[in-house]
Amino acid sequence: MDSSNNQEPTSAREFPEAIPLPGEVAERRRRRTSMLVGTAALGIGLRIVIILVELAGYYWLGHHVLLVDAVASLTDVLASFMILLAIKLAERPPDEDHPFGHGRYEPLAGLQMGFVILGLGLYLFTQQFVSAMRQPAAGTIGGWDWLIPGGAAVLLELTARAVLRSARRGHSTALAAEAYHYRIDALTSLVAAAGLILAAWLPQWSLLVDHLFAMILAGVVVGLGAMAAWENLHQIMDRVPDDEWFARVRAAAALVSGVRDVEKIRIQRAGPDAHVDIDIEVDPRLTVDEAHLIAQQVRAAIQTDWPAVREVVVHVEPFYEGDH
Repeated sequence: MDSSNNQEPTSAREFPEAIPLPGEVAERRRRRTSMLVGTAALGIGLRIVIILVELAGYYWLGHHVLLVDAVASLTDVLASFMILLAIKLAERPPDEDHPFGHGRYEPLAGLQMGFVILGLGLYLFTQQFVSAMRQPAAGTIGGWDWLIPGGAAVLLELTARAVLRSARRGHSTALAAEAYHYRIDALTSLVAAAGLILAAWLPQWSLLVDHLFAMILAGVVVGLGAMAAWENLHQIMDRVPDDEWFARVRAAAALVSGVRDVEKIRIQRAGPDAHVDIDIEVDPRLTVDEAHLIAQQVRAAIQTDWPAVREVVVHVEPFYEGDH
C-alpha cells in the first residue's frame, strides 16, 4: 500500500508582503523639495534686486568693488537656477536604468557650478590686478557710496537668520547650509562696504583701495567655488557621511522589537537620496519567517525616521552572548 496517500497535505505558505511605509514619508520628502525650491526662489529674487542696484551703482559711480560684488551675486543666481533644476531631476524615482534613483544630479550640478564660480573668481582677480597696475591710485569716492553694499549686507543677513530659523524647526541640513551661504554673501557685501569707506577716507589712494578690495572679493569667490566643488566631489565619490546619520540609523533599528544588536552600518548619500546597508543580530532560535519580519520592520523604521532613505538592505545574523 502506498503510504504517501496517508500523509497530510502541507499547507501552502505565501511570501509575506512588504511592510508599507506611512504616508508621511512621501509627504516629508515632498516638503523637503518644496522647502528647498522656495528657499532657492527667495534667494534668486533677493539677489537679482541686489545685482541691479550694485550694477547701477557701478554704472553711475564707477566703483569696481560694486561690480565684483554684483558678479558674485550673479554666480549665486546661476547656481540657484542650476540647483533648482537638479532638485527637480534628483526627485525622480528609481527606474530600470537607474535602480538607485537620480540623486546624483544634485552633486553633479554643484560640482559644475563650483568650477564655474572658481574660474570666474580667477578671471575677476586677474582683471582687477591688471587694472590696479595700470590706473592711477588717486580718485574721488563719495562718503555715502558704501550704503549700497552695506544695505545688501543687512538684507542678506536678515534673510540668513530667517532661513536658519526654518532650518532648525524642520531639522534640515540643506536649509542650514543655504542660510550660511546667505551669511557668507552678507560678509562679502560688508567687505565691499568697508572698502568704499576706507577709499573715501584715503582719497589719494581711493582707486587703488577700490581695486584691492575688489581683489579680496574675487579671492572669496575663488574660495567659495573651490569649496563647493570639493564638497560635491566628496559626495559623488561616496565619502562617509557625518556620524549623526549613523547614530540616527542605529537608533531607529535598535528600537525594533527582536533586534538584539546592530553591527555594521554603511550609508551612501547622493543629493536628496540615501541608501543604507545594515547588519542586525537576532535570536538564533527564530525561524527564517520571523527573522525576515524583523528585517522588514527595521527597513520601515529607518525609512520612516529618515525619509531621504530610498533603500535599506538588512543583513540578519545570529546573536550570541559574549560574542562582542
